[in-house]
Amino acid sequence: MGRTPSALAMKLVNLASLDPDITDTGRKGLKGASANDRTLWLEMHDDWDRFAEESQRALAAFGLTDSEDLVPQPIREGEDRPTMRSERIGQGFFRNALLSAYDGRCCVTGLSNPHLLTASHIVPWREDVRNRLNPRNGLLLSALHDRAFGAGLMSVADDYTVLVCKSVRSTDKDRFLATTLSSCHGRRIKLPTKFLPDQDLLAYHRRSVFRG
Repeated sequence: MGRTPSALAMKLVNLASLDPDITDTGRKGLKGASANDRTLWLEMHDDWDRFAEESQRALAAFGLTDSEDLVPQPIREGEDRPTMRSERIGQGFFRNALLSAYDGRCCVTGLSNPHLLTASHIVPWREDVRNRLNPRNGLLLSALHDRAFGAGLMSVADDYTVLVCKSVRSTDKDRFLATTLSSCHGRRIKLPTKFLPDQDLLAYHRRSVFRG
């Protein structure tokens, strides 16, 4: 990268001064953010596809290929590519961002086994190309709660409390469903350290996906 560890740390603290998730908590970062830093920050938030692509290329340049969907050929992030199965380009970036933001735990149950965690889209992948890779369009959920969220059996309110649809809550013959899903109704999710879920995207989910 051509930078010393201390210079890299300084650059990250400069960028921190531009992050509302940090400044809203009273922390300020450093005041030395340059015009280039501001441009980089705006570009990242305006085009998550490009940011994901460049991040993965940077990893590849240093031999760090832990992202499951890193590919060498030019391809637009956020699009499907034909393979033996249809893979979503950028899904590894999206998942890693949410794992970091939620400290590797389901935001509803606290489950921490990575094999049972899913990076869930608030607005479905097929519905919003612009926000496909935006971490604020995501929640880290257990596999069960991811399926419930995608099926509209569960949503999240403006105050970040869990909503479980009435048809599930009124079911009294399924003890497993009662203890794993119905009991979550009214529970506040664990908020991430960064990439707070976007309120407009949550409203879309309640309006267009949630079964109420």
